[in-house]
Amino acid sequence: MNDNAKPVPPSSLEHSFRPTFSENSEITEASLESSRASAEAVEDPPEPLDGPVDMKAIEEAVRTILRAVGEDPDREGLRETPARVARMYAELFKGLRSDPRRHLQKVFTERYDEVVLVKDISFESTCEHHLMPFMGKAHIAYLPGGKVVGLSKLARVVEDISRRPQVQERMTESIADLLVEELQVRGVAVVVEAVHTCMTVRGVRKPGSICVTSAMRGAFRNNPSTRAEVMTLIFGNHQ
Repeated sequence: MNDNAKPVPPSSLEHSFRPTFSENSEITEASLESSRASAEAVEDPPEPLDGPVDMKAIEEAVRTILRAVGEDPDREGLRETPARVARMYAELFKGLRSDPRRHLQKVFTERYDEVVLVKDISFESTCEHHLMPFMGKAHIAYLPGGKVVGLSKLARVVEDISRRPQVQERMTESIADLLVEELQVRGVAVVVEAVHTCMTVRGVRKPGSICVTSAMRGAFRNNPSTRAEVMTLIFGNHQ
């Protein structure tokens, strides 16, 4: 990303949600700098791992767990379970061996400078505390700075980042910071809604509970009207 690149200035057309840019000039270069600073404050995501998953090690671990709980891993119904579980973990954690940055390398020059929002991107991830699934939907919005990215690429970013053990809070920030780092944007907003099986099928057992997290960068963090606009676009008038 070119730190000296200046976003395309906003057009003179206003709509009901849009903040008055003449009164909020910080929603240009200052917002970009704020986005960068927010991203730098968060721990960098790990680099993609090299090499294949150690399937045999997972199989042996599953056999150990089955024996520890009092089961016989060699009985008919469980005989192939260790191999199945190994394949499952290789699939669930494939994001550890992929780089989501690759989806954001192709951009297109456009004068459009309003909110771009992709809502309801479904995902499944794994909570690192109990290695149990959490699943839901992500909403991603950004304010272009002269470039736009293919909409499907945002969904692919969610897919890559979700496929690893993590907490929802870090997943939300990882998506936002990646967009700040790779795209010339004036602002990024990421909202994630998810159901966590670690609190619906065990422990406190509260089915129907939903965790909502958000990560705001640049204009969405600094300007209340811009933030209100994107939240209304995501949730309507039921925020």
